[in-house]
Amino acid sequence: MKRLKLDEVWWLVSEQNPLKPVEGMAPFAERLKAAGKFAKHPRIRVLDIETRLGSQFTRDTVKKLSALFPRTRFVWLMGADNLAQIRHWEHWNEIYATLPIAVLARPGYCRAALAELAAKRFAHRRLSPSASRGLARMKPPAWVFLWAKYDSSSATELRGKNNQSATKKSSAKKTSGAKSVPQKLSNKKRQEKAKKTTKPPRKKSSKRKG
Repeated sequence: MKRLKLDEVWWLVSEQNPLKPVEGMAPFAERLKAAGKFAKHPRIRVLDIETRLGSQFTRDTVKKLSALFPRTRFVWLMGADNLAQIRHWEHWNEIYATLPIAVLARPGYCRAALAELAAKRFAHRRLSPSASRGLARMKPPAWVFLWAKYDSSSATELRGKNNQSATKKSSAKKTSGAKSVPQKLSNKKRQEKAKKTTKPPRKKSSKRKG
């Protein structure tokens, strides 16, 4: 949010990635709930927009969002792993033509991603990281590759870490007695505050996905 100067980040949980097998995929409701627990920030909103819009492909999602919020400037956020295989996405060129894109570095994918078809085709529209704060105001196609602290965890691993953390907290509450009450109340307040942020967005100049 700081580097791109965004008002909010919308974390879009997909009901089913067309490029991933259904077998082994955690239930949608479970993934949505886990993402909500993981994203503990009042300006990060975990949403089921794709399910509500009935869109399976990112191309359709970004077009519908742009139509629903014509005065909102969206930026599509994705990892380098997605850039490395975006050429397999449905009508991926239209995504670049619809809104600016910010790609976040991920270990093991950066070199392959920047050598892929999409990065080469739109190389002339790539911004330097120093210009990333103005990305939301750029006319597409426009994109930036942001180097950041690596996190090699997969979505499944992140859910596992979150569940382990929740288990440890629960165990600590059982053994620490009354001292755990203030922390418990604090967590509840944060969750209530996060829920309040799911109202429709205000019409601001710079926002983002999902």
